[in-house]
Amino acid sequence: MDKPVCFIDTDSAGKLRVQQSALKILEQIQQLVVVVAVVGLYRTGKSHLMNRLAGKQTGFALGSTIESKTKGIWMWCVSHPTKAGTTLVLLDTEGLGDMDKGDPKHDTNIFSLAVLLSSTLVYNSRGTIDNKAVMELQYITELSECIKVKSSDEDADDSSEFVKFFPSFIWAVRDFTLELKIDGKDVTEDEYLEFALKLKHGTSRSVIEYNFPRECIQRFFPSRKCFTFPFPTAPENMSHLGSLASADISSEFLKVTDHFCKFVFHDSSVKRLKVGHTVTGRVLGHLAKTYVDTISSGAVPCLENAVIAMATIENKAAVKEGLQVYQSEMEKLKDSFPLELKDVFSEHQHLSSTATQAFMKRSFKDTDGKYLKSLEEKIIKLFDEHLCQNEHASKKRCEEILSSLSAPMMVKLKKGFYAKPGGYDLFCKDLEDIVNKYNSQAKKEVKAEEILEEFLKQKSVDSKAILQADKKLTEKEKKIKEEKEKAALLEQEIKAREEKLRQLEEKMEAVRQSNEERMRQMKEKMDEEMRLQREETERAMNRKLREQADLLQKSFKEEADVMRQEMEEFKRQNTESNRAGELVAILENSSRRHEEEVATMMQQRSVQMMAIQQMIVRSEAEINRAREFAAIVENSSRRHEELMAMMMQQYRANMMAVHSSNGCRTM
Repeated sequence: MDKPVCFIDTDSAGKLRVQQSALKILEQIQQLVVVVAVVGLYRTGKSHLMNRLAGKQTGFALGSTIESKTKGIWMWCVSHPTKAGTTLVLLDTEGLGDMDKGDPKHDTNIFSLAVLLSSTLVYNSRGTIDNKAVMELQYITELSECIKVKSSDEDADDSSEFVKFFPSFIWAVRDFTLELKIDGKDVTEDEYLEFALKLKHGTSRSVIEYNFPRECIQRFFPSRKCFTFPFPTAPENMSHLGSLASADISSEFLKVTDHFCKFVFHDSSVKRLKVGHTVTGRVLGHLAKTYVDTISSGAVPCLENAVIAMATIENKAAVKEGLQVYQSEMEKLKDSFPLELKDVFSEHQHLSSTATQAFMKRSFKDTDGKYLKSLEEKIIKLFDEHLCQNEHASKKRCEEILSSLSAPMMVKLKKGFYAKPGGYDLFCKDLEDIVNKYNSQAKKEVKAEEILEEFLKQKSVDSKAILQADKKLTEKEKKIKEEKEKAALLEQEIKAREEKLRQLEEKMEAVRQSNEERMRQMKEKMDEEMRLQREETERAMNRKLREQADLLQKSFKEEADVMRQEMEEFKRQNTESNRAGELVAILENSSRRHEEEVATMMQQRSVQMMAIQQMIVRSEAEINRAREFAAIVENSSRRHEELMAMMMQQYRANMMAVHSSNGCRTM
């Protein structure tokens, strides 16, 4: 972005709304975001400070009158100057306390949105941090009424958990003219801030009113920093500060500004949700829309509800994104169909893993694995569709190969070439040549055996006709050849079934490996979410410990006891965290789904195995019958030959007797 855009403003009815143009910009930002928001009274120089963070002299509008120049919240997205692959989102808010506002809650809503959306909140004020300045920060005291952490109990005060997700806090004191001394001793800017936030002892109403905003700042923003800026230039130049050359601006002001910018760049963290999930520009846009719509409806923004809403949006988008990764690459693979089954399975496993990675990268809080299951089911459906398409392509190629190889035979059949004595043997020889060549050319095809089976069944019609017309063969020989042909057809049918069974087993193995990879990635994702949750709790605990130690040191035992109770509650919540249980449940559900898939495929395998065994039995019976018939024919033939031999022997004996008798009569 080369200039800021309006992010949140009010409609004609005075209700807050998010600008669609700003949402479109955020939608395109896939990087993580560091969000810095500035709040403060109007005409205190907030916009100039944000322009400096953007590395520009101008950008956010600078006012030169007593009216607030910035209306609503304006946004400027720039590349982060020190964190590669990260976008710096600057939010310049409408000046608080503008006299023209009609809605008394408007300022509180703007302040609440700045807190909810930012990872670093800059509060800009003028002069000194005195009681008046602290009391002007009344919006902090109203946060417990304007923001809820959990949706379970709307009346409960859960502000003690703000520390887990509230932004770090910077107090920028503009036009500071005092010396940084307390009781005559030099102090740092941070020590000056802590001195201004020091609590008073006592229980009177005035003491309670004095302490309350300070307690809120300490409790809600344990990470605090202070910068004191001198006057940037002479009063007469303030109206055109944005156009002044560096030489016309105070060197001390530039020095502090540079220090301020470096601190923000180095110490401001990436925006995180309540569960520790890091935020991209796209998610920030969804968050803003959720919070603004909630405020405009008159309800109180709830972080838990916002996380659930974000999880729904992001998880649905994660399923779509993962599926798109798988589908787009499988569509490219389709151009190469038909392929060997192992190649399709290998690509499926790779793309399934890549799709799961894309899903895991975007999804969060998929506590019951519902969306991962949805992705898994959609991928399996697409996988099956592509397997069918590959089979169709393989079938077409196999049919083309057989059509080409059998073309000469078809010509011979039309011309009646085989309709002669010995034609059956010629037909069988040509058919055998076709099968051998086909097996050589189509041996890697998925449908090779099945298409060959269909082809041989079709040719068996011609074969039977040729066999019956072949006058060279006896009826017994025809019967033997017919039985042998049946056995050969059955053998090919068994081969086709066995090939289907082998392919099913390969698919089972591919599904098993894909499931293992998916579960591995799922466990990594859950481990990462649990780590973020632990870190979130640890950060909050450490901040609370520092606050407790400080309170004890200053003899505020009662407040320290309250802090101790809050820390014990943090520990209890962390101990009772059900994330590990959720992980186990998700893994069990995934494992159960995988077992159901395997069981279904195993059932298919059993059916096919039974069919193959039955065919083998039939084949063996056919072969045995053919052998028995052949044996019968051979025995019959042998007996015939023996009978013929005996008859010939008898004939010769008779002939010799006749010759002998004729010889005697002659003599």
